[in-house]
Amino acid sequence: MYVEDLKKDFYNVLIGKRILLLVNHDIDAICACKILQCLFRYDSILYTLVPVQGITDLQNVYGENSEEVKYIVLVNCGGTIDIVEALQPKEDVVFFVIDSHKPTDVCNVYNNGQIRLLSKAEDDEGIPEFEEIFQDESEEEDEDGSNAGSGDEDGTEESRQAKRRRLDEEAILRRRERRLWEEKRDRLMFDYTQFNYYGRSSAVIMFELAWKLSKDNMDLLWWAIVGVTEQILLYKVENQQYVLETGNLQGHVARLGYQGEVLDDENSTHHKTALKITYEKDLQLALYRHWTVEASLQHSMYSAVKLKLWTLRGKKKLHELLAEMGLPLVQSRQKFGAMDLVLRQEFQSMIAKLADKYQLHDIVYASFILQYGFRSRYCAADIVYAMLATLESMGRDKSPADCFLEALDCLSRQKKCVLEEGIEKAKRMLTCIFKQVQAALDMHQVISAGPFVYLILQEGTLDAKMFSRPHCITLLAHFALRAYVASSRNRRAPSLPLIASAPHDLDRGTCLVVGIPPTCEDSPKNFFGKAFERAAEKTSARMLPDYLDSSIVQLKTEDRTRFFDALTTLLS
Repeated sequence: MYVEDLKKDFYNVLIGKRILLLVNHDIDAICACKILQCLFRYDSILYTLVPVQGITDLQNVYGENSEEVKYIVLVNCGGTIDIVEALQPKEDVVFFVIDSHKPTDVCNVYNNGQIRLLSKAEDDEGIPEFEEIFQDESEEEDEDGSNAGSGDEDGTEESRQAKRRRLDEEAILRRRERRLWEEKRDRLMFDYTQFNYYGRSSAVIMFELAWKLSKDNMDLLWWAIVGVTEQILLYKVENQQYVLETGNLQGHVARLGYQGEVLDDENSTHHKTALKITYEKDLQLALYRHWTVEASLQHSMYSAVKLKLWTLRGKKKLHELLAEMGLPLVQSRQKFGAMDLVLRQEFQSMIAKLADKYQLHDIVYASFILQYGFRSRYCAADIVYAMLATLESMGRDKSPADCFLEALDCLSRQKKCVLEEGIEKAKRMLTCIFKQVQAALDMHQVISAGPFVYLILQEGTLDAKMFSRPHCITLLAHFALRAYVASSRNRRAPSLPLIASAPHDLDRGTCLVVGIPPTCEDSPKNFFGKAFERAAEKTSARMLPDYLDSSIVQLKTEDRTRFFDALTTLLS
């Protein structure tokens, strides 16, 4: 059931109650969680925060923490599965679900008791009508009952036979109608569930709730901005959706910024050091304010693909670009903050002037910049990369929950050192991704299978462990596909999707498989969730679709070859 009034039917219901807050391992979910934590603190609402990584994790965590808790808030998890069937809750437990994953499970949509969906239905979501997918089972019972009761104490044998014949005809007609209805339902459900995609950012919806409660401030707005930026950086939403959302957030920046100016008018020193968010043109260069210009140009997906920086000719072109900008190599190889002041101030305009000549048409885009104090200046994308790298930095001495809490701390201005560490980890992550793409193209590891191309990282590959995590392998897949399209002579390359696979757990013999749509499609809707399901059914491959994004699955490594063969047949 969709909740219309979040303030009345969600937040006011939680006041004075104990809450279980289950949050998915992604940046948008963490930002939404941070906003909720802030609201809960204002009203002294008791809550238990537990991060979850997948469906099995969700079931285990709920079983361990659900005692005496009647209200569960799920952030970016649970929307795409039948919660009541998966978690088997008591009848008085209520779930509030805010999930940007689409499509929403129809059982959650039409459950008017325990499930409350906080995000509105998308205009193009196409949720089937209740009557088209659910039918009362009593018809079958009536059918059986009428057959059983056909031996009434009637007069003659002929009348009994005639009655039995009539009842048999009615039963056949009913069965035929039911079969046709089931066929139509299956078709509708296939059409509804064949693509998985993302809706509005959960962080933005939570910020809008804070605004309605008159509890919004610059910090909450910044967290919403980071949530939206993650969606565009990981190709979760269309560019048009990002533009609309940032336009909406720009209005909030102007409103809260004006209030801050009025309050700080008396104290000019405080005004200069206060938190400030600006909406301005920025460059699609990863972490360039915290890195060297040369390294940022080389390891950013957009510039690397456009200039083909994995080739010698591409590197030569990069040096030509820097020379034409009037940026000496000595300056481009030291940290951006240590460059000459004039070069720093003119850097953006210098690149913009040469953008058309070097096919960097979209290198300039609109984004938000956060500044507090005299030195701390961050673009929203910087925070996203730092949080992604922190979230994926789990190891023997660091559990996924520790990484989640560290990523949460990246949003806190009081813990700047955690953010700086995250930025350093992000540099290493982007460098590893670039090197992996370069090696894959040099060794022709991106192979065409007909209807798609695939990239398999074998055991023992350098940094293979890094790509055993969903976000890293997804970034690698997007980079590899765009690099393949840029360097391939195959005219069909822009219309081919890519499947990437990397070792996941060597002890259990599993690998991670992710599918991404072709570059020629504007819509990021992904059909691989359904395709993986069908391929696993046909080949009896041991697949575990445990991730909340169905286009990412775990698979037994020995079943991978026949699984890919089945996908080739299926998509041909």
